[in-house]
Amino acid sequence: MSIKETEEGIMEDEIEPRGSMKSFLWHGGSVYDAWFSCASNQVAQVLLTLPYSFSQMGMASGVILQIFYGFMGSWTAYLISVLYVEYRTRKEKQNVNFNNHVIQWFEVLDGLLGPYWKSIGLTFNCTFLLFGSVIQLIACASNVYYINDKLDKRTWTYIFGACCATTVFIPSFHNYRIWSFLGLGMTTYTAWYLTIAALVHGQVEGVTHSAPTKPVLYFTGATNILYTFGGHAVTVEIMHAMWRPRKFKYIYLMATLYVFTLTIPSAASVYWAFGDELLTHANAFSLFPSSPWRDAAVILMLIHQIITFGFACTPLYFVWEKVIGMHDTNSILLRAITRLPVVIPIWFLAIIFPFFGPINSAVGALLVTFTVYIIPSLAHILTYRSASSRQNAAEKPPAVIGGWRGAFVVNVVVVVWVFVVGFGLGGWASMTNFIKQVDTFGLFAKCYQCPPRH
Repeated sequence: MSIKETEEGIMEDEIEPRGSMKSFLWHGGSVYDAWFSCASNQVAQVLLTLPYSFSQMGMASGVILQIFYGFMGSWTAYLISVLYVEYRTRKEKQNVNFNNHVIQWFEVLDGLLGPYWKSIGLTFNCTFLLFGSVIQLIACASNVYYINDKLDKRTWTYIFGACCATTVFIPSFHNYRIWSFLGLGMTTYTAWYLTIAALVHGQVEGVTHSAPTKPVLYFTGATNILYTFGGHAVTVEIMHAMWRPRKFKYIYLMATLYVFTLTIPSAASVYWAFGDELLTHANAFSLFPSSPWRDAAVILMLIHQIITFGFACTPLYFVWEKVIGMHDTNSILLRAITRLPVVIPIWFLAIIFPFFGPINSAVGALLVTFTVYIIPSLAHILTYRSASSRQNAAEKPPAVIGGWRGAFVVNVVVVVWVFVVGFGLGGWASMTNFIKQVDTFGLFAKCYQCPPRH
């Protein structure tokens, strides 16, 4: 089988006639499906925290770093796609069959660099996706509170934990076609609601824009933006769901360019309108008065966050299935039952750390930095360090960056920058801020940043 000729990533139990309505809604593996998956997964609840980041860093830094980290994330997503194709090509030459098996990032690292790298990739990827799922669950409780405050946020976390658990019934990224499309539409509505509502609202009386004022706030905001454009930890799973994975390499860049149209206008306009008030309002919804337009945005964002929870959690489901030997079963119901234990620790962690906003930065600094920036860059350098491996590479670097030499230079810059600025300074700042939230509100906070009840 050639990677160019087969419908990649379609498991045997998932193949359906293309002409049916079920196939149209349920079975996606095209370039467009991958684009919707990348764009939908890249921006969800973080859309609501970017104005908070702008209040920490200032308007100019917020815009510049969004563009900078957006392109950096697109580069490392490209590296992951190249390494997937390299791994897949080598395995197919050995007549390895991937029917009923979804390739994952840690398996790519294992095949190309050995078990040590497999362990590193598995640890960082699973931990990041675990907390990525936790963040989506926290965001659900935070958002729904603004349209129904009769229940506290902790109680809403219990409820939405059960709602998010329904994602165990979606077998793979191959089956997210309609959900990716709807999710991106919902996020687009929310982004433009924030933009237009902020402009219509105008600046609050006495508004101030004092950022940046403190290094700890500046680098906390910067790591939230790093987190925003680090959503490509599921790149391998999305590629494996494609019919022709080689076409993926520029999809993430195209998705990022669209995401810029959502994140930059919304964050800039909300910060322009409310200024320093955002420093104590990590969720942008909290500053807008109740209206049908805002409530619609909240509801749509809630649905999208459940979808994004599924995006983050599905690779964890795969890992768990492989551990207990259930990954190759054809029964959707049996797979769903075996996946449920994965949701329980996510539920528990969301109740312990309900700090919507600060937790994004902490995860960005400690996990995203290595998972989707440093490890892919180092893996690319090591995989193609020999002349023979570069000569026989399944995918060569684009000439526009200077071929192999240019690619290696970019990789080194990414590693050094992300390690020093993202992990070092960002880790110090985000953990300082995170510990402050723990000291202020305590673990298991019942209603984080809720306004006083009258």
